[in-house]
Amino acid sequence: MNTMTSTSRSGSGSPWSLASLRHRLEAWISDDLIALAARFSIAGVFWLSGRTKVEGWFTLTDTTFLLFRQDYALPLIPPEMAAYMATTAEHVLPILLVLGLFTRFAALGVLGMTAVIQLFVYPSGWPTHLSWAAPMLYLVGRGPGRWSLDHVFGWGLRRNP
Repeated sequence: MNTMTSTSRSGSGSPWSLASLRHRLEAWISDDLIALAARFSIAGVFWLSGRTKVEGWFTLTDTTFLLFRQDYALPLIPPEMAAYMATTAEHVLPILLVLGLFTRFAALGVLGMTAVIQLFVYPSGWPTHLSWAAPMLYLVGRGPGRWSLDHVFGWGLRRNP
């Protein structure tokens, strides 16, 4: 007498089935891990960009001002002001992202910078800019996860079911 059911023959009860593997991956790769990776990945990109614009701790270089006068020229914002604003943001926002502090605000700031870069500086760089925007959209929509100071302080992390 054959006692195997159709379920056991299909392998879905096996620890190596696709359903079992998916369940284990979902348990291991939590939203908290995804949020942490999103925060650190973009923080690194913008921090390193900010560091190329300064000497020492925070002295903007002559090259930075030249770039904002020529290559990074923006409408309506004087180049010197844009240089200070962008360089400050490229230092402050990554620190906030790494700490998970005011994360949604920091992610929105990075999204804004990415939009400005896309629209006014490097319009052909959309594949790179999209790869920056995607993790920031996740953070704006889902928050920084439990491995953040926002969570420690209980600031705006509850999602409505």
